[in-house]
Formats: sequence, C-alpha cells, structure tokens
Amino acid sequence: MSASKLQAIHTRIQAALARRGPGPGVRLIGVSKRHPVSAIEAFAAVGLRDFGENYAQEFRDKYRDCQAPDLRWHFIGHLQSNKLKYVVGKALIHTLDRPSLLTALQARAAREQLVQDVLVEVSLVPEANKAGIAPDRVGDLLDLVGEQANVRCRGLMAIPPAGSAEQTRPHFAALRRLRDALAKKPRPGVQLEHLSMGMSSDFEVAIEEGATLVRVGTALFGPRPR
Repeated sequence: MSASKLQAIHTRIQAALARRGPGPGVRLIGVSKRHPVSAIEAFAAVGLRDFGENYAQEFRDKYRDCQAPDLRWHFIGHLQSNKLKYVVGKALIHTLDRPSLLTALQARAAREQLVQDVLVEVSLVPEANKAGIAPDRVGDLLDLVGEQANVRCRGLMAIPPAGSAEQTRPHFAALRRLRDALAKKPRPGVQLEHLSMGMSSDFEVAIEEGATLVRVGTALFGPRPR
C-alpha cells in the first residue's frame, strides 16, 4: 500500500515537472503529523526519505523512536522559542518568521556548536494567515540572518489561503517572484535555493510555479488520526 501511494505521488510530480519544463528538482516531504512512527517507517522502507512534523514535542518523540535510517527531517509548524531544544540540529526549520525567533535560534545553535538551516515563512495574505512575515519585511529579516554565525537561510516557505489549486497558483507565483527579487542582494549565510510550497491539494500547481519542496500529508498517509 505504501509503495503504491508513493509511486502515485511521484508519477504526479514527474508529470508536473514535464509541464513546467527546465528548472530545479523537487523533493517530496511526507507530512506525518499525528500519524504513528510505524507509518513513517513503512514509507521509509519503500524509499521516502523526507518527513515533516508540525509539533515540537511530537517531533522529539518520533525523532527518538523512529528506526528508519538516513531520514531527512523537516519542522513545518509554528515554532516557539522554548521548544527549540527539541528541533535545533535535527531538522530543516521551515517557519522562521520573526527576529526574536532568529535570535533564539542563533543562541541555541551556537550553544550546540552547529549551523541551523532555516526557511523564512512568508505570509502572502496577512489578514488570512497569522503565521509568517509580511513580504515587505522579509528582506530585513534576511539581513539579520546575514549577521548570525550559526543560522543559514536556504529559501522561503508559504501556505496560501485555502482554495482550489488554480486559486493558489498566483500565491505560489508571488513567492517565486519575491525569492527572485531578494536573491539579487548577496547576503552572508543566505542562499535562497528552496521554495517550500504546495500540499496534497495543490502540489502539482506549486511545482509548475517553481516549488523545490512539496509537503504532502493526506495524499500519502490518509486522513489524520484524531
């Protein structure tokens, strides 16, 4: 079952890449929020290597308990400064969205003597989505990243307002344009190579608009357990 589901998603990804034409590769992140470790291990056994979690303590437990080797972990939920100890050094953090979190990340990463990779979460429609930083403030946050020795920004992330796949397309295109504009200014510790955008309902459109990381949960794991 896991193998057939994974193959179906990869087939759709390849079709979207063909429609898009030349461009960056795409990595599939299986969003395993609220699903058991056994589900992660089942998908890992058939070749999936990237997994995303939304809650710091749930991530802590799964990171500790999962027996599958060579996984790449992603933290894709809102992150509180007091939960950094569960995540720093273990996952790519997709949700840097404020200077205070950056300061806390720098302090924690320096204490652990590592460099923490992050993505900046952008609120494309601020009134519809409380998470994320406004597009016109992303540059200032990236400037601050450039001043940190232990935090490195690898790209941008966004969650558009709910809608059909075609309704989300303009938001994905806007994130790509923002990334391209920001990339024109060189900053230490900032390499805007990734666009994390697209979920089960719209990942194909996101790929067509330049996504490099797509976050797919329900289409792989099924409905989340309550």
